[in-house]
Amino acid sequence: MTRFSFLKGHRGEYLVVLQFVLFFAFLFTPAWNPLATPALLDALAPVRWPALIAFWAVALVLGGFGSVHIREYLTPLPYPVDHSQLVKHGVYARVRHPLYSSQLFAAAGWVLFTLSIPHLAILVVGFFFFDYKASKEEGWLTERHPEYAEYAKGVKKLIPFLY
Repeated sequence: MTRFSFLKGHRGEYLVVLQFVLFFAFLFTPAWNPLATPALLDALAPVRWPALIAFWAVALVLGGFGSVHIREYLTPLPYPVDHSQLVKHGVYARVRHPLYSSQLFAAAGWVLFTLSIPHLAILVVGFFFFDYKASKEEGWLTERHPEYAEYAKGVKKLIPFLY
C-alpha cells in the first residue's frame, strides 16, 4: 500500500471528491489581503485586468481543446476508460494534463486579480493536488499505453513549456 493510496479509490474516486472540495473551497473563500487596499487595487487595475483576461483565456483554450481532443475518452475519474487511445495531438502535444492545467490557470488569474492570500494558499495546495492526481493517472495510462512513458518525456505535465 502506497503512502496516499487511501486517496485514490479503485479508479480515483476519492481524488475526484477532493478535487470538488478544493474547487468549492476556492469559490466560497472570501478574498482577503490586508495590504490590498482599494487604492492599491485601483492603481493596479491596468495590470490586474489584463492578467485576469490572459490567464482565463489560457484556461479556456486548455480546457476547451483538452475536452474536445479526448471527448470519446473523457471521464471524471483519473482512471482511463477501457476503450481509451493515447491522445498526443493538439493541446496534448503541449501539456499532458490540459484539463487540470485549465483549472490552475483560472485560479491563478483570480489570485492575480484579487491578490487574495487565502486563494493563493488554495492555489498552491491545488497545484500539489493536481500534480499528485496526474501522477496517479499517468501510472494507469502507462499500464494501458506503454508508449505513454516516451510521450511524457517530451511533453510538460501541467504548465506548458515549464512543468
